[in-house]
Amino acid sequence: MPLDRRHFLLQSGATAAVVALFGQGCARSQLQPSTGTTTPSGFFTSVPISQRDAVVVPPEYEWQMLYPWGAPTGVAGRMPAFAPDAGNSADEQALQAGMHHDGMHFFALDARGERGLLVMNHEYTDEQLLHTDGVKAWNADKVRKSLHAMGVSVIEVRRTPEGWRQVLPSPYARRVHGRTPMRIAGPAAGTPLMRTAADPAGTGVFGTFANCAMGVTPWGTYLTCEENFHGYFGGPKEAANHATPAQRRYGTVPGAQWVEYWRFDERFDLSRHPNEPHRFGWVVEIDPFDPESVPVKRTALGRKRQESATCTVAKDGRVVVYMGDDARFEYIYKFVSRDPVRPGTDAAARAANRHLLDEGTLHVARFDADGRGRWLELVHGRHGIDAASGFANQAEVLIHARLAGDIVGGTKMDRPEWIAVHPHSGEVYVTLTNNSQRGDLGKPGADAANPRAPNFFGGILRWREDGGDAASTAFAWDHYALAGDPTQPGAGTRYPSDSADAFGCPDGLHFDSGGLLWIQTDMSGQSMGKPPYAALGNNQMLCADPATGRIQRFLTGPNGCEITGCVVTPDRRTLFVNIQHPGESRDDGDAKHNSAWPDGAQPGSARPRSATLAIRRRDGGIVGT
Repeated sequence: MPLDRRHFLLQSGATAAVVALFGQGCARSQLQPSTGTTTPSGFFTSVPISQRDAVVVPPEYEWQMLYPWGAPTGVAGRMPAFAPDAGNSADEQALQAGMHHDGMHFFALDARGERGLLVMNHEYTDEQLLHTDGVKAWNADKVRKSLHAMGVSVIEVRRTPEGWRQVLPSPYARRVHGRTPMRIAGPAAGTPLMRTAADPAGTGVFGTFANCAMGVTPWGTYLTCEENFHGYFGGPKEAANHATPAQRRYGTVPGAQWVEYWRFDERFDLSRHPNEPHRFGWVVEIDPFDPESVPVKRTALGRKRQESATCTVAKDGRVVVYMGDDARFEYIYKFVSRDPVRPGTDAAARAANRHLLDEGTLHVARFDADGRGRWLELVHGRHGIDAASGFANQAEVLIHARLAGDIVGGTKMDRPEWIAVHPHSGEVYVTLTNNSQRGDLGKPGADAANPRAPNFFGGILRWREDGGDAASTAFAWDHYALAGDPTQPGAGTRYPSDSADAFGCPDGLHFDSGGLLWIQTDMSGQSMGKPPYAALGNNQMLCADPATGRIQRFLTGPNGCEITGCVVTPDRRTLFVNIQHPGESRDDGDAKHNSAWPDGAQPGSARPRSATLAIRRRDGGIVGT
């Protein structure tokens, strides 16, 4: 989600989004017929662009509801039902689905994939929806509830003859949130910039929040990414005069906060605890199979507005993690572990591999105009990263990875978000959502990798590592798609085929095991239905086949929502997807939500709630066909 949009929503109380859950996580099946053009035999029917306040899927498909905001997570003996008036307490919210579902993965619990764990992020909060009296007055209980509504859910699901159901209770059920105790590991752990009055050792922290995209390790753990953490830290405006260049670069400046946490929880007060934000903006590793395990923040992967932690394995067995930094003019990163992966996903393998993300090398990408690129090491003592440039040691390089990227000359991108690796070719795809400021006075102009200024529609860029080895330091790159409305003169759109369905502002990205690429969009609620996005309707999910250039619209969402968090089961018969922040207003001055999905028929009749959908072909076939 763009910084400016979230800033507006949280400051003004205008809609922000999402969520909710059905009290019992009930799975209810619905179908919205499509009038789209029938595609060739073997393909699904593309759905048309829509501005309906509904989920629309092809007529060959049906969807079921799972785990909306407020649904019980499934912790035995502690399963509070959702209160439609937002009357749930902070303690109850810590046992329920959080708000704004985002990145997600399915971990199978049996050989057939009919039982599994759905692990999903909860990105941020809509304080207007979360509290019975909205944002009229802040207090410590509201801060606690807000922190409990972010983070991660681990729920158990199973396939039944009637469809997918949440298992209640489940021994795996768990909520990880903004007050969960966590361990800090890697090169930055225990160093001066990580120490606080509450944690003088600099090795422990409470919570994770602003959880957007994710990743999955080869050994079967979940990686959640802390994206827009900066907006939760604040302080008196007069303290902004003393902000450091690093604080300004990361947005942790007193007076710039979105919510008033700092008034009721002092660790968020930058004027009193300037090191606390250094403990956020990381990739956090969670063992979904052990609800008693302590999540770990992996500092070797660098601190940024973390978006994606997509894992693959190099030819020599080392793990490689691709990451984006979702802000205008920020970078794409790659981490390569020092040691190889021990094969397996059982408890022994998870234990044997738990050090891999603490030891290795972080790189930033440079995209050259000739279609070639380089991975530039972010290592203290190399390429000008040293004490003279403001870095005392490697810990400071990682804590201020953005500043290190500046020194070595990484390419400033148009909001790099989700990253996906083709399961057969190894090609890497990244969404560049948009950048309305490219080319503005004093800002970078167009370049080969970011060829439009301004860039309203975003696109998808891809690269091929030299030698087909993910650990390579060089690659070849091109544009897979320059998104947008092709009917607009001068829009500069380019799709891989003339028949591709149009889209704008790509965000979520996922390859299934068959090589189909699932693309999800995130036009802001204030932009949908307005120029230059008027012809693109509500946000959508598309299915692409890179081998043929086919891109077809598979789903359109309710008013104001973002489509995000996609995963396909191992048998490719079910696709799980998240509907985030339905009801986000199109009017910058209107605090009313323009949807009551999924519980109400008309806006205002119910609180809109984020939710997870399970989508299947009616004939039980492979999704995407």
